[in-house]
Amino acid sequence: MPTPGLRQRLTELRGPGVRPRALDARALAALAANPGCRRRALLDGAGVDKAALAQALGSPAAYGRSQFAIVRGNAFEARVKADGGAELMRLLRERLRPDGAGPQEAAGDAETAVPDLSAAGPEGRAARTALALRAATEAGGWSLLDHPLLAVEVAGSPAYVEPDAVVVHPDGGWTVVEIKSFPMIDGAADAAKVGAAARQAAVYALALERVARQVAARTGRKVRVRDRVLLVCPKDFSNLPTAAAVDIRRQLSATRRQLARLTRVEEIAAALPPGTTFDLRLADDGTTATRPAGELATAVAAVDADYAPECLAACELAFHCRGRSREDGAVAALGRGLRGELGGLRTIGEVLAAAAGPPGPPERGAAPCGGDPDRPDSSDPLDDPAVTALRRAAALRAEALAGAAPVAGRRPEEPGCH
Repeated sequence: MPTPGLRQRLTELRGPGVRPRALDARALAALAANPGCRRRALLDGAGVDKAALAQALGSPAAYGRSQFAIVRGNAFEARVKADGGAELMRLLRERLRPDGAGPQEAAGDAETAVPDLSAAGPEGRAARTALALRAATEAGGWSLLDHPLLAVEVAGSPAYVEPDAVVVHPDGGWTVVEIKSFPMIDGAADAAKVGAAARQAAVYALALERVARQVAARTGRKVRVRDRVLLVCPKDFSNLPTAAAVDIRRQLSATRRQLARLTRVEEIAAALPPGTTFDLRLADDGTTATRPAGELATAVAAVDADYAPECLAACELAFHCRGRSREDGAVAALGRGLRGELGGLRTIGEVLAAAAGPPGPPERGAAPCGGDPDRPDSSDPLDDPAVTALRRAAALRAEALAGAAPVAGRRPEEPGCH
């Protein structure tokens, strides 16, 4: 839990009287996929509304689920959980029944308890969920927890995530259930969407592991968060539910490692200039930002970002970061793969300067990427394969253009390539 001093600092970053924006598993999975972005770690840790901030900066996010998709998803989830989750439990026993299961584990008509998880505030709901999981594990029967709330620490700051459901097995195992509205056609769903669902489920499983350790210590029973989750989707083009077991061991390992790498929020906040805040100074209507966009841009620029094109599908500030990255000529704006291949060349200007040199290995002592050879921190590009490859490619291109046949109708002075 954050210290009182950190809580006060996060409140200052959001602005007085601004409620923190809750994180969901989708946001946490995206944060874990880009652990080097200190900007997102700080803004999410402080609970800043990134969508409203992007709107005030003039770069609103252009993505999100349509209202139709939300309504359809809610209707499908209600159908899956109808009658005390009878259909959901049937699918779970059918898809996740372990080999050699005992009569109680395999029984298709076993009674399922559905505990009440209502409580005041996120802390109260998380505590109520932990109590319900403990009681269900002690009881040794089937239990279905509908929308439990779980706490997870992100960069030293608590966040709350809410899975669609968690099932407690008679043997003490816990299974995460993900209900999605995209179809499963002929027993298979879109691989990208399944991967995204698996990454979200991994966040839920990590949050459950902390509760499982506490429950095991108090009850003396072996509690295991299962590494296979139940993914429930519409069957073919109907609204009938079907399900598949999804192995999330790889996503669990990656998410655990990446969340551990996130710089702690207090370290990022301590490095900010005094007085930095992301307060929008909302008008009386509660939605209109009155703070000048220039001040907000300065505050945002005080925190380093790690932009890549993949951010466009996962972060509300991606369009703002893309604009700044393009202004700086950063190679990262062209993709992480290209940035990795270019090694130490970080800007497009450096890449063009490196390519403009003579073909073959550059001369020892030459300034890399147009830099100053007398600077003590200038590295020798002699052994840089990226520079060598760029210069060789530029020479081949020039040779190809020089030997190209003239195109009919083109004036001699026209360039052969744009």
